Amino acid sequence: MRIIITGGSGLIGRALTASLLRDGHEVIILSRRPEQLVGLSAGVRVEKWDGHTAAGWGSLVYGNSAIVNLAGEDISSARWSDKRKGAIRLSRLNASQAVVQAVHAAVSKPAVVIQASGIGYYGPSCDEEISEETLPGHDFLAKLAVDWEASTASLESLGVRRAVIRTGVVLSGQSQALPRMLLPFKFFVGGRLGSGRQWFPWIHVADEAGAIRFLIENKATRGPFNLTAPGALTNAAFSRLLGRQLRRPALIPTPAFALRLAFGEMATIILDGQRAIPKRLLQLGFKFKFPEAGLALKDLLG
Repeated sequence: MRIIITGGSGLIGRALTASLLRDGHEVIILSRRPEQLVGLSAGVRVEKWDGHTAAGWGSLVYGNSAIVNLAGEDISSARWSDKRKGAIRLSRLNASQAVVQAVHAAVSKPAVVIQASGIGYYGPSCDEEISEETLPGHDFLAKLAVDWEASTASLESLGVRRAVIRTGVVLSGQSQALPRMLLPFKFFVGGRLGSGRQWFPWIHVADEAGAIRFLIENKATRGPFNLTAPGALTNAAFSRLLGRQLRRPALIPTPAFALRLAFGEMATIILDGQRAIPKRLLQLGFKFKFPEAGLALKDLLG
């Protein structure tokens, strides 16, 4: 099967690409700067695109193909000024516009479109268990996710199957998230962030890639899916597990005010969480390789 991935050079895209290539699928990554890409899996094909139209790549879409739309600027790479938030939003909507344009132009429509989103769709929550039926929140991340999901919704009227992935924090040795968490522990000053009572919606990168493949291959899947591990836990509990794996204490909390001072509005990523469960994935029989955080950290940190 041919799988076209926007944002394929990122963490999730690379893991998904490697998994697909191992099983003999054809993978095409779209990049605005193909000449700058390094470390991609052998056998992947890279095509240039402009990030907002189907020019130069739309003809690659045909009936027995899938599009995985992951493209969008990193939400945690810089503080959120109004200009930065605008760029984050526009990068996602522009990429989706290109996907919609390509599918509309295709004589034979693709089998499926996988639309990226985030667990921030639900907004900050307390101890409420969140499934895919939970209503969206009202903060920046929630509104961003709502708009991102809606950006390719029109494709369903063309008869294209569409699944939406609301991804949590992806744990990987190659991600930015886990190394940032590890750093304080290496200096023996690790601990919970803020109150530590906020829920931490996480997923191992292997399960992220596996879940996306499951949605591509399973024709019964459509609509939203929480891509989070079933073993939900609080930030404090995760910090204790992390300290145990590193053989470091997890006793020194980082105050919420210090995080807000350092990161501004972006601190919501750290201080607010969602007790999200992958209800629909589990109902459809998806098997997580790493359902519990202890197993995931042991695999990633040895």
